[in-house]
Order: sequence, then C-alpha cells, then structure tokens
Amino acid sequence: MAAKQQAQKPTAFVWEGMDKKGNRIKGESRGASPALIKAELRRQGISPLKVKKKPVSLFSAKKKIVPKDIAIFSRQMATMMSSGVPLVQSFEIIGRGNDNPGMSELIMSIKGDVEGGNSLADALAKHPLYFDSLYCNLVNAGEQAGILETLLHKIALYKEKMEAIKSKVKKAMMYPTAVVIAAFAVTAILMIFVVPQFESLFQNFGADLPALTQFVITLSEFFQAYWWAIFGGLGGTFWAFTQLKRRSKGFQVLLDRITLKLPVMGSIMTKATIARYARTLSTMFAAGVPLVEALTTVSGAAGNVVYGKAILGMRDEVATGMALQQSMKHTNLFPNMVVQMVAIGEESGSLDAMLAKVADFYEEEVDDAVDGLSSLLEPIIMAVLGVLIGGLVVAMYLPIFKMGQVV
Repeated sequence: MAAKQQAQKPTAFVWEGMDKKGNRIKGESRGASPALIKAELRRQGISPLKVKKKPVSLFSAKKKIVPKDIAIFSRQMATMMSSGVPLVQSFEIIGRGNDNPGMSELIMSIKGDVEGGNSLADALAKHPLYFDSLYCNLVNAGEQAGILETLLHKIALYKEKMEAIKSKVKKAMMYPTAVVIAAFAVTAILMIFVVPQFESLFQNFGADLPALTQFVITLSEFFQAYWWAIFGGLGGTFWAFTQLKRRSKGFQVLLDRITLKLPVMGSIMTKATIARYARTLSTMFAAGVPLVEALTTVSGAAGNVVYGKAILGMRDEVATGMALQQSMKHTNLFPNMVVQMVAIGEESGSLDAMLAKVADFYEEEVDDAVDGLSSLLEPIIMAVLGVLIGGLVVAMYLPIFKMGQVV
C-alpha cells in the first residue's frame, strides 16, 4: 500500500495552518496525499488545520511548455540565486508563482529530485525534452566549479538570445507565407462565390465573351467542380512535407541547402545560423567546457543540418590538433570576418569574448534584415493582391463594357 501511495503522481493541494507564533497562514503544496502534505507541514513547524485538493479551473488546464518558458525559468533562477535565495527555496517560489500548471509541475519535480540528494544537473537531465545536453553540461560545469550563479546568468542570457533570434527567423518566414495564403484564399473565394454570379449574367449575353473573361469563367468552373481535390491536395502536400522534414535526414539536408541559397531569405538564415553557432560556442567555452566537447553540442544547436554536419567535421579536425579558425575556413560556410575574429580570439586567449562579439553582430544583422524584408514585402503583398483582384474585376466587367459599346 505504501509503495502504491509513493508511486502516485504528485497533486496540488491547498492548505491552512498555524505557524509557531500562532498566525493563521495559507499555502499550496504538491504531494501524493493529504497525509503526506500534513507531515511535511509539521516538519516545517506548521500545524495543519485544513488540507484539500486544489480545484481545477477551466483556465488552469495544463499548457504546453515552450522554450520561452524555459528561458524565463532560467532568468528567474539566476535572479533568485544572485539575491542569495537558497536553491530549493528558489524552486518553491518560482514553481508556486508560475502561471503554467505544466511548468509548475516540472519545477516541483526538479525540486523534489534536488531535495532527494541529486545534483541540479542530474535533476534537469531527467527532463531531456526541456533541458538539452548543452543546458545540463553548463549547469554541471557551474556546480563543479562552484560558480553555478554565474553560469545560470550565462544560460539565461543564452536562452533569451536564442529565443529572440528564433522569433526573428519565424517572422521573416511568415511574410512570404502570408502572401501566398492570402492570394490563394482571395482567389478561391472569388472563383467559388463571386464569378458564378457573373457567369449566370453572361449566359444571356448573346455574343462571344472576351478571352480573359472566358479563361476566368473556365477557371471558376474548375474550382467549383474540384475544390475538394484542390484543398485536399494542398493539405496532403503540406502533411507529406512535414512528415518528410521530420523523418527523412536526406530531405532535411536538401531543404536546408535550398533555404541557404534562397534570395533574401537565404541570407537571413545564414546569419541566424552563424549567430547561433557563435553564441552557443561562446557560452560553452566561457563555462570551461573543452572545445571538442563543445563543438559536439554546438552542432545540434546550429539549427541547420548543413552547418551541423560541417561543425562535426570541424570537431574531428580540432581533435587532431588543428586550430578552430583553420577548420572553420575548410568548411567554406563562414564569412572571412568570422574566421579572422576567431583567429584573433585564439591567439589572444579570448575566444569566448570574440565569439560573443560575432554573435552580437550577426544578431543585429538578422534584426536589420528582417525589418528590411518586412518593409519590402508589405508593398509587394498589396501589389500582388491588387493585381489579382483587379485582374478578376476587369475580366468580369469586360463583357459589360463591350455591351455598352454595342448599344
């Protein structure tokens, strides 16, 4: 029975009790049962008066934990520790105050592992979906060197920078997608609902329709007859694309190669990848992680399969004694400026600082490129939609103009 109770999933309980001074206090704790919660409260010097399961609200349903949640958690932990708050107490404060019940449960689980005698790195490693090897390696380095507070600040900064650049890349990709979706949606609505109204009007026209008008009507009839195949085909293509991207390594490589060669977008993706590479390697090298081991982790954090494979090749060359700047030059993927700054960093013993400057520079470059793309695409969207809608309007009114000339 005890084993069964211990295996139960921790549940949120709200409680009321009296502290040692006789003050009535309230709180919230997680545990397997009310009895265990009461025992924990007594251990803390609180006399429990009431313990009951926390009611589940419609709005408190568990939300998905996203990388932004981990970035915020990292910053909160760094701030707590720099303020002198003990590690376990920091988990308690952050866990209780988190708006996402899923994140709160994750933090409390980590807290329980740390209280049970595990190191923070080991506790985090039990949740690889949220804390990757890079995160755990940095925390472990901080614990081993006694500079966990400093490393948590570096991790928080790293996570914030990575989320910022990911957000910029997504924004850059959304604009072209928005143009295509908006153009297709407007076309479909006009073809299925608007053009048929004109078609019924033209049936009694008594003359040949202009070529443009006839083409639009034929296209409309095709849309009306096969709309299910068009939408189904688009949906199937999108599903097949996502499955191939997820499961086929060769397709991922091909897609990443094509992405890097696209006009405008390719430049943004290249700069974003270099920024991620430099920021990740700088953070790990500053934490004292050996360069070869750091490059292994960086290859997975690059965000591009082409660069990831190249970085693994660099790792093998560095392991044989080659300088990092030389191995970077062999890939033909890094601009000369980046290679030169890395060379200066290696010669002066300040590689982490130079890589951080490279990351800062390319993050600003991505910001400027995305802002420029946004400014460029806004008039393009207007022009595309204007030509599309204007062309259909002209096609529908050409017969009416022709009729007016005849009269």
